[in-house]
Parts: sequence; C-alpha cells; structure tokens
Amino acid sequence: MKIFNWFFIVTFVVFAGLQYNDPDPYIWMPIYLYAALLCWFSIKNKFQPIAYWVGFAVYGAYAVYKVFDENGIVDWINKHNAQNIAETMKAETPWVEESREFFGLVIMIVVLLINYIYLKRSKTASEKVAFGSFYANSPKP
Repeated sequence: MKIFNWFFIVTFVVFAGLQYNDPDPYIWMPIYLYAALLCWFSIKNKFQPIAYWVGFAVYGAYAVYKVFDENGIVDWINKHNAQNIAETMKAETPWVEESREFFGLVIMIVVLLINYIYLKRSKTASEKVAFGSFYANSPKP
C-alpha cells in the first residue's frame, strides 16, 4: 500500500501544480492536495474516518454536479459524441475540461475508498488482536 500511496501523492501534487494555469486553481489545487494529504496519512497509518467521509461527500457532490452541468458528462456524451478528451493537453472546449475534471474526481474517490477500506480492515484486525490478548491474559473468575 505504501507504493500505491506514494504514487498517488506524487500524482495528486503534480495535478495540483498543473492547475496553476487553470481558470479556477483556487478550487482544484486544494481538492488534489487534500487527496494527497489523505494518502500521506495512510502511509503513516493514521486513520481519520471523518476526513475520508468529508472527501467522499465533497468529491461525490462535485462529481454529480459535473455530470449534469451544462458542459458536463451528459452534454459531452449526448451532444459531442464522447469526443476524445485526451487528444490534446489543452482543453479547447468546455465539455472536455468538465469531463476531465469529473474523471479526476472519480479517480480521487476510488483512491480514497481503497485507502479507507484498507485502513478500516487494518484497524479492525489490530483491535481484535489487542482485545484477544487482553482477554487471554485476564484472570479467570
């Protein structure tokens, strides 16, 4: 999991840096850096469920907005025949930009979900070990 998280820390920090030239860097830089921060916490084995749920809520709500936005996913599929959004680096049309942003949110949700499940299972397993040793060493009545 450390390699997985290091990969996404670097990826999300690079993505945040690439937002510098974007029309709305004040929105996207914190979004990507928050995901990178949660990946960092995962490496340090610090599980903060509320932080993950905040990420899921914000990213999920924004992704749903991007689906139905005037230049969003529905528009990209129906009016523009799902035009190749990776054809060039420059987003020359608004539906390409909105579609890329949607898929960025989906990637972050998936990464955070993988980390959440992994950390929750690790925490549950360590609690079982801790309680098991506590009960095994406790005096019998």
